[in-house]
Amino acid sequence: MPRRHRRFAQVAALAGVLLAAGFTTPAASSAAPAPAAAVADRVLRVYNNNIENLVTNNSDGSCTRISGPDQLTSMLVDDAGRTGTAGVVAPDVLIVQQVRGTGQASAYADQLSAKFGYPAGTYQAIVVWDDPEPWGSTHRCDDQSLGDLKKKQTNGIIYNTQRLSLAAGDVSKYWSAGWLKPGTSYNNGAGCTLYKPPSNDSGSTDAWKWKRTSAIAARFTVKATGTSVFVATMHLPQENRQNACAGDGDKGVGSTGIHLGADATTLLNASTIRIVGIDANRTGIPASTLSGYGMTGYGTAATNGSSKIDYLFIRGTVQSSPISHTVPGTKSNHRALYGFIAF
Repeated sequence: MPRRHRRFAQVAALAGVLLAAGFTTPAASSAAPAPAAAVADRVLRVYNNNIENLVTNNSDGSCTRISGPDQLTSMLVDDAGRTGTAGVVAPDVLIVQQVRGTGQASAYADQLSAKFGYPAGTYQAIVVWDDPEPWGSTHRCDDQSLGDLKKKQTNGIIYNTQRLSLAAGDVSKYWSAGWLKPGTSYNNGAGCTLYKPPSNDSGSTDAWKWKRTSAIAARFTVKATGTSVFVATMHLPQENRQNACAGDGDKGVGSTGIHLGADATTLLNASTIRIVGIDANRTGIPASTLSGYGMTGYGTAATNGSSKIDYLFIRGTVQSSPISHTVPGTKSNHRALYGFIAF
């Protein structure tokens, strides 16, 4: 028998002795199964939510601080639209508005990693502003310490690095929202301007309020297939509810106040799957608004009190939802939207 074959036979014999004695090989051990999200399926799970700095406003004027794990449990759903079940699979992308900066976004991402049994750093966060300056006063909280938690606001994207990769040059950061400055005549969009200095709020209290509406986009690649995925997050000013503004004299796509920056549009045009999550602060935006980019809006239920002001637009094959792609029990002032995209 050749030496190589003799060695294989010796190894096989030793393995048989160990098994007979009650030992197991690593492959036969009872180690904990891999998290469900480790399964390489062909579904991209995407959520959009304004997490309101993880502070909710109550009807009596009080505010409640929400933990990241509790908020995540309240918004992540299984294929039947149910939260808190064993069928909830780790998401691939969380589009978020109103985070305090890199610190809160990274902590939230790590809490998501821990929830599904992954090491810290498995989920990564990109935000528009690392540490935005505070703005505003009470934020309608009778406990000012909670109101202060909402003073720093920016927008971000959290993604699963096990499934998605991101090249350094594939981030568009940032482009400004538009608005109608108080005291300015709207005149069918003629009074609109970009919401950034020097056209932003005057005075020290609201001087940095414009930073909460800065948008960001990124182009990811699905590692298993090479599929390109465009993701953008936006938060439009409250003024957009009454007067749609996207920039200088611009009412936005379909008179909604929505617009994409030039660099973001380049990333979008180079992507197969396209996803845009928005807190538009405006009701009645049609699902067809971004059809020119190949996207359709998902979710018809109210997202903020009795109003629908949050939107999720997707180009891709989206699975049907028994809850209208809207999660009713989300622990935020806003209900989360979701889309499970087959590719």
